[in-house]
Amino acid sequence: MSNAKQYREIKNITQTQIEQEIAAFWQSQHIFEQSVSAREGKPPYVFYEGPPSANGLPGIHHVLARSLKDIFCRFKTLQGFQVKRKGGWDTHGLPVELQVEKLLGITKKDIGTKISVAEYNQKCREEVMKFKDIWDNLTVKMGYWVDLDNPYITFDNNYIESVWWILKELYKKDLLYKGYKIQPYSPAAGTGLSSAELNLPGCYKDVKDTSAVAQFKISPHSQ
Repeated sequence: MSNAKQYREIKNITQTQIEQEIAAFWQSQHIFEQSVSAREGKPPYVFYEGPPSANGLPGIHHVLARSLKDIFCRFKTLQGFQVKRKGGWDTHGLPVELQVEKLLGITKKDIGTKISVAEYNQKCREEVMKFKDIWDNLTVKMGYWVDLDNPYITFDNNYIESVWWILKELYKKDLLYKGYKIQPYSPAAGTGLSSAELNLPGCYKDVKDTSAVAQFKISPHSQ
């Protein structure tokens, strides 16, 4: 009798069912966690990922980008490295502020008068995590392996203080330098703008500007 492993025959394949079965198996057997813990003591491979912002819905471009990122982490895992992956949320940025200000019907000038700074910050905290559950669901469905239970959140004081600590250590080692660069600036928002923010809807619009023009005759005797 052959000792070859017998594979389950699948008829009438349903992609959704296969996806759910594999996801349930990974979750019940803690496959991702085991891929990390089984390599305890092995050389680490560190992958720094720019975290998404949960105040907007994910799109197909997020799936493509995360799939590419996941390839590197899984490949290095197969090579024997311990690859810890921590989920994260980017909670700072002008889009979040503009979203809250539009929701509340205020402008930057109203902060501190019509609404307190604490109330404004709290509303930003609520709005920026608005779609977190949808992001988590997509992350699991696409098989993107990352620790979602203990994410770092950039508005959390522990994260903020860790960034300041890193900057302090870089300064002490004389690894910081002062430089200059041209950056777009928004007078209305009172802040610099990133390339992504320059492409936000409504960022550019045609306006009519009134100019005053004065005409003078040049005297032929003038020197």
